[in-house]
Amino acid sequence: MLSGGIEFVDIILPVGVSFFTFQSMSYTIDIYKGKLEPENKFIDFLFFVSFFPQLVAGPIVRAKEFLPQIKNDVFITKEEIGRALFLILAGLMKKAIIADYISINFIDRVFEWPSRYTGVENLMAVYAYLVQIYCDFSGYSDMAIGLALLLGFKLPMNFNAPYKAKTITEFWQRWHISLSSWLRDYLYISLGGNRKGKGRTYINLMLTMLLGGLWHGASWRFVIWGGWHGLALAVERIFNIPEWITKKNIFIKIIGVFITMHIWAVSMIFFRAQSYETGFEIIGQIIHFFHFEVLFQFIEGYTLVFILIVLGYITHYIPKQFEDSVQKFITHLPLIGKALLITFVIWLVAQFKAADIQPFIYFQF
Repeated sequence: MLSGGIEFVDIILPVGVSFFTFQSMSYTIDIYKGKLEPENKFIDFLFFVSFFPQLVAGPIVRAKEFLPQIKNDVFITKEEIGRALFLILAGLMKKAIIADYISINFIDRVFEWPSRYTGVENLMAVYAYLVQIYCDFSGYSDMAIGLALLLGFKLPMNFNAPYKAKTITEFWQRWHISLSSWLRDYLYISLGGNRKGKGRTYINLMLTMLLGGLWHGASWRFVIWGGWHGLALAVERIFNIPEWITKKNIFIKIIGVFITMHIWAVSMIFFRAQSYETGFEIIGQIIHFFHFEVLFQFIEGYTLVFILIVLGYITHYIPKQFEDSVQKFITHLPLIGKALLITFVIWLVAQFKAADIQPFIYFQF
């Protein structure tokens, strides 16, 4: 029940309804605008809407990119098999080893009872949650893209090291790319984009992000989440920060990364909290009960959690050449080598496995 008498009713909906709804909407809108011809075979349309690897949590696929692939003969190269295995195994490790472990052993406890923990522990829980949701969501996307590739279909990249972003504008070009591009193409531009004056541009940004927040759920905490990002995007546009920062030195760009990540962090407090009141309680704990010396006690008491948090951030800065080398290594492994690698990863995941199965975060949307 919300103040003012507004009550949200719990409704049972199919898993992934928001994702395949957006896919169907993009198909319909593209046909209406003359950008796409209607699909003649209904079975092909059903296959597009219900393609199982990305059905429940994305990436959101455009019909003009996917439907032509259905009509092509399936052909998978040795290199594509190597890349697919790399993505599946990397995604599995991000989800099952990093995201699930730090969630069960630290994050869930703090967000459940923030008042029982110090400001340092609340802040570390926020930083940890940024790692959890990235590893959980990008891990699913990696596995979906990898599995689709094994079946002969190419899905779009959904994440591109978002915590390296120097501005919120750049962040949304790196985070959940298939959703942010959908909101841009079918909502922001349809509202007028930046073509109707500065004031209208800022309003369009705010409306787009507010609706993006409500896409996640009918709750005040998602309204706060969307409004916060809309405000940040508008402020960046007012002061032309994205263009300004590209001309600055590395020190200024590092500051930009720091500020951007903390703008994101504030929004994710409300995204993760059970209510907006809990979100403000966490912020209050961080401000009023922050004692730096507790950090060393945290590292000592949650050593593995701390290591996994750091590892989650480090994944953003792994050189592309290293990733390519690993993919090449997997590609050229003999069949027995690939089997042993898969077995090792499964064994490694089992060492971190909790008694309770942790669903993917975005399964709820």
